[in-house]
Amino acid sequence: MANPFVKAWKYFMAAFGAKVEERADPKIQIQQAIEAEQHRHQSLANQAAAVLGNQRQLEMRLTRQLSEVEKLQSSARQALVLADQTRARGDAQKATDFESAAAAFATQLVSAEQSVEDLKRSHDEALQAAEQAKGAVDQSRMRLQQTLAERSKLLSQLEQARMQEQVSASLRSMSELSAPGSTPTLSEVREKIETRYAHALGQQELAQNSVEGRMLEVQKATLDVSAASRLEQIRASMDSGADKAPSQRADQAPPAAVEAAPTGPALDAQPASSAVSDPAQAQRRPEPA
Repeated sequence: MANPFVKAWKYFMAAFGAKVEERADPKIQIQQAIEAEQHRHQSLANQAAAVLGNQRQLEMRLTRQLSEVEKLQSSARQALVLADQTRARGDAQKATDFESAAAAFATQLVSAEQSVEDLKRSHDEALQAAEQAKGAVDQSRMRLQQTLAERSKLLSQLEQARMQEQVSASLRSMSELSAPGSTPTLSEVREKIETRYAHALGQQELAQNSVEGRMLEVQKATLDVSAASRLEQIRASMDSGADKAPSQRADQAPPAAVEAAPTGPALDAQPASSAVSDPAQAQRRPEPA
């Protein structure tokens, strides 16, 4: 069974890594990728340089060993010549010594030639490895150049993305008519107004359904009826005044008589005064026997 603390640690590390990846700046990540590619190219170049150095070193050793082989061959040949000359003069002992020296040179020559063969094989392998290292370095250099070109492209796209985000934010703020800071948005103001309006409608509905509301409705209806009645009276008086005016113009007296005659308002007032005085006269008048 896995340790729960280890599982929790791995979980938190994964969550932390995801959060860091989410909030990471792409520009910094691009720079990190470029630095990693440069470090990889430098490491490969160092390895290729070591391979090339080994190949050069083997070449120098091979050249030196070939010179040693030629020297041993020349020494062995010279020893044999001296041995033949000494034997021809009758000095067998010295001829034997020269032959022994020639044999020793021949032994060293065989060993040197074997070493030359080994060095040749090693040199061939080193030469092949050097060619592969050169090819790898060339490919790494091309990949690094492509990465640098890609960095320029990505940085340009990143700047374009940031500019587009700023433009989108500006357009969104313009559409919402929201000002920076603590200024409320149009939606907030609309919601506040609708809330107040709904509250006022609720209060009005409660007031209309209450007793005081009914009383106010009755009073308003009474006032409306009184106003309508008064308006009818005014209209009737206007109609009656318009009917009396033509008859008065038709029955006008001569100018001399007009001065003695009472005016229109007086004529209108006489019936009323007579109507008012008649009941009093009727009360003062004695009753018949």
